[in-house]
Amino acid sequence: MKKIEAIIKPFKLEDVKEALVENGIAGMTVSDVKGYGRQQGHSELYRGAEYVVDFLAKIKIEVIVNDEDVDSTINVIVEAAKTGKIGDGKIFVTTVDEVVRIRTEQRGSEAV
Repeated sequence: MKKIEAIIKPFKLEDVKEALVENGIAGMTVSDVKGYGRQQGHSELYRGAEYVVDFLAKIKIEVIVNDEDVDSTINVIVEAAKTGKIGDGKIFVTTVDEVVRIRTEQRGSEAV
């Protein structure tokens, strides 16, 4: 199993969620996060004073999928989250050694 973490723009959350559900992804965890990449934040003007916003608001979506579903899940996220502009986000894939559903004590793929 793999854990897919996608960092996306906040306004793309509904699009990504709907696309994942349409493609059989039953559950996900969503977090509000802040960060920056190559864009390095931006400057804003407030009451005549300029200040730098270093960390930009982003959304982190985490899903666990079977190994054979990784590529299709990544493609779904990319298609739903892409705007073609800087700051669209990143996707990270890591290996998951074990999953346990607390309520039923199911393990592995059954627990997902």
